[in-house]
Amino acid sequence: MTSAHPVPASPATPSPARRPPAPAPPPFSMHDTFLLSQPDGTELTLVRHGQQQVPTSPVFLPAEWVDPPLSAVGRRQAELVGQALAAQPVDLVATSHLSRARETAEQVARHHGLSPEVHEDLREVEVFRDLPDGTSPGDALPEPFWAGVRARFPLERRWDLVPFGEGSAELRQRVVSTIEGLLALHPGSNLVVVCHGGVVNAYLAHLLGVAEDMFFMPAHTSVSRVRRLGARRALHSLNERDHLTGAEPGLLTY
Repeated sequence: MTSAHPVPASPATPSPARRPPAPAPPPFSMHDTFLLSQPDGTELTLVRHGQQQVPTSPVFLPAEWVDPPLSAVGRRQAELVGQALAAQPVDLVATSHLSRARETAEQVARHHGLSPEVHEDLREVEVFRDLPDGTSPGDALPEPFWAGVRARFPLERRWDLVPFGEGSAELRQRVVSTIEGLLALHPGSNLVVVCHGGVVNAYLAHLLGVAEDMFFMPAHTSVSRVRRLGARRALHSLNERDHLTGAEPGLLTY
């Protein structure tokens, strides 16, 4: 029989507060995946050269476009990227043999007591290398074909489209093999490669599995960083320009 006067419940027995159970460890870490937590990883820094002098000859001379020196703006850009990289560990500075890259590399190397190591295979893509001096592409090609090349390149961004020059596979082969060779010859070292926009694109496109040869436009003296550990590579930054935009107006050029 139920009582008309329910018996009050006893107060709960006090107990110490408990922390919630710890979450299960993740099956994998994104930090490990992208080489963010490994103390023994090292860095590959890719630097595009400073702004070059633009040829002023009224006649198209391929040689004038192949190896121009830095402009006054380019020399200032080179000074600033050298200062920006002065505080990071650098064991080796490599560069192409072309003047605009060598001059930029010297500004990086001097802060670390180094001399740039020159490798011709880090040169820019050889556009129109087989075009005779004094002949423009428009003169050498039928008008519809040349118009088609100019219309297709912004959409497809492949060097194979441009006649009289170096093809996509040839460029990527020499660039990737040279940079990976430098990494293999200098294990555990922090390497700076001062080169060209087409070269930076070729290596990073290979790293990312991108089919386009020019998938982005590096600014003059922009910095892109790849973290490396053994055979693994992880892109850490692309097209850094703070050393230019935070310095003087007009220094950000392409």
